[in-house]
Amino acid sequence: MKKLASLRGQVEGWRQLRQRAADALELAALEDTDLRPELEYETDQLEAEIERRELETMLSGRYDRGDALLAIHAGAGGTDSQDWAEMLERMYLRWAELNHYETEILDRTEGEEAGLKSVTISVEGPYAYGYLRSEKGVHRLVRLSPFDAAHRRHTSFALVEVLPQVEDDEEIEINPNDLRIDTYRSAGAGGQNVQKNDTAVRLTHLPTGIVVTCQNERSQVQNRENAMRVLRARLLEIRHAEQEQQLAELRGEYTKAEWGSQIRSYVLHPYQMVKDHRTNYEQGNTTAVLNGEIDGFIEAYLRDTMGNGGRKVVES
Repeated sequence: MKKLASLRGQVEGWRQLRQRAADALELAALEDTDLRPELEYETDQLEAEIERRELETMLSGRYDRGDALLAIHAGAGGTDSQDWAEMLERMYLRWAELNHYETEILDRTEGEEAGLKSVTISVEGPYAYGYLRSEKGVHRLVRLSPFDAAHRRHTSFALVEVLPQVEDDEEIEINPNDLRIDTYRSAGAGGQNVQKNDTAVRLTHLPTGIVVTCQNERSQVQNRENAMRVLRARLLEIRHAEQEQQLAELRGEYTKAEWGSQIRSYVLHPYQMVKDHRTNYEQGNTTAVLNGEIDGFIEAYLRDTMGNGGRKVVES
Protein backbone atom coordinates (compact mmCIF):
# COMPACT_ATOMS: atom_id res chain seq x y z
CA MET A 1 0.00 0.00 0.00
CA LYS A 2 2.91 2.33 0.78
CA LYS A 3 4.45 1.71 -2.65
CA LEU A 4 1.08 2.12 -4.33
CA ALA A 5 0.49 5.46 -2.61
CA SER A 6 3.96 6.62 -3.68
CA LEU A 7 3.35 5.68 -7.31
CA ARG A 8 -0.06 7.36 -7.31
CA GLY A 9 1.53 10.51 -5.93
CA GLN A 10 4.13 10.51 -8.69
CA VAL A 11 1.57 10.03 -11.45
CA GLU A 12 -0.71 12.73 -10.02
CA GLY A 13 2.24 15.10 -9.79
CA TRP A 14 3.04 14.66 -13.49
CA ARG A 15 -0.61 15.14 -14.42
CA GLN A 16 -0.78 18.40 -12.48
CA LEU A 17 2.45 19.58 -14.09
CA ARG A 18 1.10 18.83 -17.55
CA GLN A 19 -2.12 20.71 -16.78
CA ARG A 20 -0.20 23.73 -15.48
CA ALA A 21 1.88 23.82 -18.66
CA ALA A 22 -1.26 23.61 -20.81
CA ASP A 23 -2.91 26.44 -18.86
CA ALA A 24 0.20 28.61 -19.24
CA LEU A 25 0.24 28.02 -23.00
CA GLU A 26 -3.40 29.03 -23.22
CA LEU A 27 -2.72 32.28 -21.38
CA ALA A 28 0.32 32.98 -23.57
CA ALA A 29 -1.79 32.52 -26.70
CA LEU A 30 -3.96 35.45 -25.57
CA GLU A 31 -0.94 37.78 -26.01
CA ASP A 32 -2.18 39.97 -23.17
CA THR A 33 0.68 42.15 -21.86
CA ASP A 34 -1.01 42.46 -18.47
CA LEU A 35 -0.57 38.71 -18.00
CA ARG A 36 3.16 38.78 -18.73
CA PRO A 37 4.36 39.01 -15.06
CA GLU A 38 2.08 36.14 -14.06
CA LEU A 39 3.27 34.03 -16.99
CA GLU A 40 6.93 34.71 -16.24
CA TYR A 41 6.44 33.67 -12.62
CA GLU A 42 4.60 30.48 -13.61
CA THR A 43 7.29 29.67 -16.18
CA ASP A 44 10.00 29.96 -13.54
CA GLN A 45 8.01 27.71 -11.20
CA LEU A 46 7.48 25.11 -13.93
CA GLU A 47 11.17 25.10 -14.84
CA ALA A 48 12.18 24.62 -11.20
CA GLU A 49 9.70 21.76 -10.78
CA ILE A 50 10.91 20.07 -13.97
CA GLU A 51 14.55 20.35 -12.84
CA ARG A 52 13.61 18.78 -9.51
CA ARG A 53 11.82 15.90 -11.23
CA GLU A 54 14.72 15.46 -13.64
CA LEU A 55 17.02 15.11 -10.64
CA GLU A 56 14.73 12.50 -9.10
CA THR A 57 15.01 10.36 -12.24
CA MET A 58 18.69 9.91 -11.30
CA LEU A 59 17.65 8.37 -8.00
CA SER A 60 16.95 4.92 -9.37
CA GLY A 61 18.73 2.82 -6.75
CA ARG A 62 16.82 0.21 -4.80
CA TYR A 63 16.61 2.33 -1.63
CA ASP A 64 16.83 5.83 -3.13
CA ARG A 65 13.10 6.52 -2.79
CA GLY A 66 12.99 5.53 0.87
CA ASP A 67 13.87 6.88 4.30
CA ALA A 68 17.39 7.32 5.62
CA LEU A 69 19.42 7.07 8.80
CA LEU A 70 22.01 9.82 9.18
CA ALA A 71 24.81 9.36 11.71
CA ILE A 72 27.45 11.97 12.58
CA HIS A 73 30.63 11.11 14.52
CA ALA A 74 33.16 13.62 15.81
CA GLY A 75 36.67 12.87 14.58
CA ALA A 76 40.17 14.14 15.24
CA GLY A 77 40.28 17.57 16.84
CA GLY A 78 38.93 17.18 20.38
CA THR A 79 36.35 19.70 21.53
CA ASP A 80 36.51 21.53 18.21
CA SER A 81 35.49 18.37 16.35
CA GLN A 82 32.66 17.70 18.77
CA ASP A 83 31.43 21.25 18.22
CA TRP A 84 31.77 20.70 14.46
CA ALA A 85 29.67 17.52 14.72
CA GLU A 86 26.93 19.55 16.41
CA MET A 87 27.15 22.19 13.66
CA LEU A 88 26.65 19.45 11.07
CA GLU A 89 23.70 18.08 13.04
CA ARG A 90 22.06 21.52 12.88
CA MET A 91 22.87 21.85 9.16
CA TYR A 92 21.17 18.56 8.27
CA LEU A 93 18.18 19.21 10.51
CA ARG A 94 17.73 22.60 8.80
CA TRP A 95 18.08 20.95 5.36
CA ALA A 96 15.41 18.40 6.29
CA GLU A 97 13.13 21.18 7.52
CA LEU A 98 13.60 23.19 4.32
CA ASN A 99 12.73 20.09 2.26
CA HIS A 100 9.76 19.08 4.42
CA TYR A 101 11.29 15.86 5.75
CA GLU A 102 10.38 14.46 9.16
CA THR A 103 13.30 13.91 11.51
CA GLU A 104 13.74 12.05 14.77
CA ILE A 105 16.89 11.89 16.89
CA LEU A 106 17.32 8.23 17.81
CA ASP A 107 20.51 8.49 19.83
CA ARG A 108 22.73 11.40 20.87
CA THR A 109 25.91 11.44 22.95
CA GLU A 110 27.04 14.89 24.03
CA GLY A 111 30.66 15.97 24.38
CA GLU A 112 32.32 16.63 27.72
CA GLU A 113 32.79 20.37 27.18
CA ALA A 114 30.69 21.22 24.13
CA GLY A 115 29.16 19.76 21.02
CA LEU A 116 28.50 16.05 20.63
CA LYS A 117 30.43 12.85 20.13
CA SER A 118 27.82 11.20 17.93
CA VAL A 119 24.20 11.44 16.87
CA THR A 120 21.88 9.21 14.83
CA ILE A 121 18.93 10.85 13.07
CA SER A 122 16.02 9.23 11.25
CA VAL A 123 15.03 11.20 8.13
CA GLU A 124 11.69 10.20 6.63
CA GLY A 125 10.17 11.31 3.33
CA PRO A 126 10.33 10.67 -0.43
CA TYR A 127 13.89 10.22 -1.74
CA ALA A 128 15.47 10.98 1.65
CA TYR A 129 18.15 8.31 1.19
CA GLY A 130 18.67 9.11 -2.49
CA TYR A 131 19.54 12.71 -1.74
CA LEU A 132 21.44 12.21 1.51
CA ARG A 133 23.72 9.41 0.28
CA SER A 134 25.79 12.14 -1.42
CA GLU A 135 26.75 13.38 2.07
CA LYS A 136 28.48 10.18 3.17
CA GLY A 137 32.12 10.75 4.07
CA VAL A 138 34.51 12.93 6.06
CA HIS A 139 33.69 16.63 6.38
CA ARG A 140 36.48 19.07 7.30
CA LEU A 141 36.13 22.44 9.05
CA VAL A 142 38.85 25.14 9.08
CA ARG A 143 38.24 28.10 11.42
CA LEU A 144 39.57 30.17 14.30
CA SER A 145 38.84 27.98 17.31
CA PRO A 146 36.45 29.44 19.91
CA PHE A 147 37.92 26.93 22.39
CA ASP A 148 41.55 28.05 21.96
CA ALA A 149 42.63 30.81 24.35
CA ALA A 150 45.10 32.01 21.70
CA HIS A 151 42.32 31.98 19.09
CA ARG A 152 44.44 30.00 16.66
CA ARG A 153 43.20 28.36 13.50
CA HIS A 154 42.10 24.74 13.92
CA THR A 155 41.13 21.98 11.52
CA SER A 156 38.35 19.65 12.66
CA PHE A 157 36.91 16.48 11.17
CA ALA A 158 33.59 14.67 11.42
CA LEU A 159 32.36 11.50 9.75
CA VAL A 160 28.87 11.39 8.21
CA GLU A 161 27.24 8.02 7.62
CA VAL A 162 24.06 7.59 5.57
CA LEU A 163 22.15 4.30 5.66
CA PRO A 164 18.86 3.23 4.08
CA GLN A 165 16.07 2.34 6.48
CA VAL A 166 14.78 -1.17 5.80
CA GLU A 167 11.56 -2.80 6.97
CA ASP A 168 11.27 -5.96 9.05
CA ASP A 169 10.42 -8.08 6.03
CA GLU A 170 13.31 -6.82 3.92
CA GLU A 171 16.33 -8.89 2.94
CA ILE A 172 18.00 -8.53 6.35
CA GLU A 173 16.94 -11.13 8.90
CA ILE A 174 18.30 -10.99 12.44
CA ASN A 175 18.40 -14.13 14.56
CA PRO A 176 17.39 -13.24 18.14
CA ASN A 177 20.04 -15.70 19.37
CA ASP A 178 22.69 -13.49 17.74
CA LEU A 179 21.78 -10.51 19.91
CA ARG A 180 22.91 -9.45 23.35
CA ILE A 181 20.54 -6.87 24.81
CA ASP A 182 21.61 -4.62 27.68
CA THR A 183 19.50 -1.96 29.36
CA TYR A 184 20.71 0.96 31.46
CA ARG A 185 19.70 4.41 32.60
CA SER A 186 19.88 7.16 30.07
CA ALA A 187 22.65 9.71 30.52
CA GLY A 188 20.80 12.46 28.69
CA ALA A 189 17.80 14.66 29.31
CA GLY A 190 14.31 13.26 29.30
CA GLY A 191 12.70 13.69 32.69
CA GLN A 192 12.36 11.52 35.77
CA ASN A 193 11.12 8.46 33.88
CA VAL A 194 14.30 8.36 31.83
CA GLN A 195 16.58 9.07 34.77
CA LYS A 196 15.03 6.59 37.23
CA ASN A 197 14.39 3.61 34.94
CA ASP A 198 16.51 1.48 32.64
CA THR A 199 15.07 2.91 29.43
CA ALA A 200 18.26 3.04 27.33
CA VAL A 201 19.05 0.00 25.19
CA ARG A 202 22.34 -1.37 23.89
CA LEU A 203 22.21 -4.07 21.20
CA THR A 204 25.27 -6.12 20.37
CA HIS A 205 25.19 -8.24 17.21
CA LEU A 206 27.48 -11.09 18.20
CA PRO A 207 28.48 -12.37 14.72
CA THR A 208 29.68 -8.94 13.53
CA GLY A 209 30.42 -7.16 16.80
CA ILE A 210 28.21 -4.20 15.83
CA VAL A 211 26.99 -2.24 18.85
CA VAL A 212 23.96 0.06 18.63
CA THR A 213 22.65 2.23 21.45
CA CYS A 214 19.42 4.21 21.68
CA GLN A 215 18.39 6.28 24.69
CA ASN A 216 16.37 9.27 23.49
CA GLU A 217 12.90 7.77 23.98
CA ARG A 218 11.20 7.52 27.36
CA SER A 219 10.19 3.91 26.70
CA GLN A 220 12.56 0.94 26.66
CA VAL A 221 10.38 -0.69 23.98
CA GLN A 222 10.69 2.35 21.70
CA ASN A 223 14.44 2.53 22.20
CA ARG A 224 14.75 -1.16 21.36
CA GLU A 225 12.70 -0.72 18.18
CA ASN A 226 14.86 2.23 17.11
CA ALA A 227 18.04 0.30 17.87
CA MET A 228 16.80 -2.56 15.68
CA ARG A 229 16.17 -0.08 12.84
CA VAL A 230 19.75 1.13 13.06
CA LEU A 231 21.16 -2.41 13.34
CA ARG A 232 19.28 -3.58 10.23
CA ALA A 233 20.62 -0.59 8.29
CA ARG A 234 24.21 -1.29 9.37
CA LEU A 235 23.96 -4.98 8.49
CA LEU A 236 22.58 -4.05 5.08
CA GLU A 237 25.51 -1.70 4.53
CA ILE A 238 27.97 -4.49 5.40
CA ARG A 239 26.28 -6.84 2.95
CA HIS A 240 26.43 -4.30 0.14
CA ALA A 241 30.06 -3.46 0.92
CA GLU A 242 30.98 -7.15 0.73
CA GLN A 243 29.20 -7.51 -2.60
CA GLU A 244 30.93 -4.42 -4.01
CA GLN A 245 34.29 -5.71 -2.76
CA GLN A 246 33.78 -9.06 -4.48
CA LEU A 247 32.86 -7.37 -7.76
CA ALA A 248 35.80 -4.98 -7.54
CA GLU A 249 38.22 -7.82 -6.81
CA LEU A 250 36.96 -9.65 -9.89
CA ARG A 251 37.71 -6.50 -11.90
CA GLY A 252 41.09 -6.20 -10.20
CA GLU A 253 40.52 -2.70 -8.86
CA TYR A 254 39.44 -3.13 -5.28
CA THR A 255 40.57 -0.40 -2.91
CA LYS A 256 39.98 -0.73 0.81
CA ALA A 257 37.51 1.81 2.09
CA GLU A 258 38.62 3.48 5.32
CA TRP A 259 38.58 6.78 7.22
CA GLY A 260 40.59 8.96 4.88
CA SER A 261 40.51 12.14 2.88
CA GLN A 262 37.60 14.51 3.26
CA ILE A 263 34.83 14.79 0.67
CA ARG A 264 34.11 18.44 1.52
CA SER A 265 35.90 21.33 3.19
CA TYR A 266 34.20 24.18 5.04
CA VAL A 267 36.68 27.05 5.34
CA LEU A 268 35.68 29.95 7.61
CA HIS A 269 39.17 31.47 7.95
CA PRO A 270 41.25 33.05 6.37
CA TYR A 271 38.54 33.19 3.66
CA GLN A 272 35.04 31.77 3.43
CA MET A 273 34.34 28.90 1.04
CA VAL A 274 32.71 25.48 1.04
CA LYS A 275 34.12 23.13 -1.59
CA ASP A 276 33.19 19.56 -2.50
CA HIS A 277 36.38 17.80 -3.56
CA ARG A 278 34.55 15.16 -5.63
CA THR A 279 32.78 17.57 -7.98
CA ASN A 280 34.69 20.86 -7.46
CA TYR A 281 31.36 22.53 -6.67
CA GLU A 282 32.01 25.60 -4.52
CA GLN A 283 29.90 28.10 -2.65
CA GLY A 284 31.10 31.25 -0.94
CA ASN A 285 28.09 31.82 1.28
CA THR A 286 29.16 29.60 4.17
CA THR A 287 26.38 30.89 6.43
CA ALA A 288 23.71 29.72 3.98
CA VAL A 289 25.36 26.30 3.67
CA LEU A 290 25.56 25.81 7.44
CA ASN A 291 21.91 26.85 7.61
CA GLY A 292 20.98 23.84 5.49
CA GLU A 293 21.22 25.15 1.92
CA ILE A 294 23.20 22.20 0.54
CA ASP A 295 20.99 21.28 -2.44
CA GLY A 296 23.61 22.61 -4.86
CA PHE A 297 26.21 20.16 -3.54
CA ILE A 298 23.75 17.27 -3.67
CA GLU A 299 22.70 18.08 -7.24
CA ALA A 300 26.30 18.45 -8.43
CA TYR A 301 27.20 15.06 -6.91
CA LEU A 302 24.20 13.29 -8.44
CA ARG A 303 24.83 14.75 -11.90
CA ASP A 304 28.51 13.89 -11.67
CA THR A 305 27.94 10.29 -10.59
CA MET A 306 25.32 9.82 -13.31
CA GLY A 307 27.88 10.75 -15.95
CA ASN A 308 26.56 14.19 -16.80
CA GLY A 309 29.73 15.86 -15.70
CA GLY A 310 30.45 17.85 -12.58
CA ARG A 311 29.95 21.58 -12.63
CA LYS A 312 32.21 24.05 -10.90
CA VAL A 313 30.00 26.81 -9.56
CA VAL A 314 31.24 29.66 -7.43
CA GLU A 315 28.63 31.69 -5.59
CA SER A 316 29.26 34.70 -3.40
